[in-house]
Amino acid sequence: MAKSTVPPPPSFDGSTAGLRAQILATEHWSLLASRTTTQNEVLSRISIFLTLVSATLVSLALVGQATQFGEAFPMFAIAILAFAAIVGVLTQVRVTNAMMEDLAYVLAMNRLRGAYAALAPGVDDAFMTSVHDDQDGIFTTYYFLGPRRNGSQVLGSTMVFIAVVNGALVGLLGAAVVLMAAVAVAAAVVVGSAVAVIYVGVSIFIGSRPFFTFWKTHVAHNPTR
Repeated sequence: MAKSTVPPPPSFDGSTAGLRAQILATEHWSLLASRTTTQNEVLSRISIFLTLVSATLVSLALVGQATQFGEAFPMFAIAILAFAAIVGVLTQVRVTNAMMEDLAYVLAMNRLRGAYAALAPGVDDAFMTSVHDDQDGIFTTYYFLGPRRNGSQVLGSTMVFIAVVNGALVGLLGAAVVLMAAVAVAAAVVVGSAVAVIYVGVSIFIGSRPFFTFWKTHVAHNPTR
């Protein structure tokens, strides 16, 4: 019996340009679907976390009224705030990971648009997003309707938002611990505020490190310059 041979893969010349475009489009839609799934999952996690924060604050108010903010209240506050803070930190970790995943999806789609432009020279003139898979290309795709990058975009990001909410929880937890030690309320306010500010600052620093570290090792296939 003659052995069956596997035919060689087709070469991507002009005669197979349609096949190549179809493969690129399939990959593009796959990336879009994965990006949408990630964003929806993160939004669900954030909604669950904010619901928990609301329930935590309501529980503190109800227990405070029931106990007349007596000796049992600080212990309850520490327990419930610690649980909410743990959930918040886990949510913040997921938001940071999703931020890097979204960067990867956008970078991959920029590279695919570069392949489209190579197949049909001049088509990139109709793109508002970038065909370059480097940092300038990423900023063009993310901010193509406005300034490439400014402080409002960083301050309004999901990472900073979650860091601020967690900072408030951790600050309240620190203040509750200080109150548990029978220290003056003024001291608890100072300690809680300091803990909150430090937490937010450290969170933003740690959360931004993966982004800057990535660009130190990334090699662009189609750089802007």
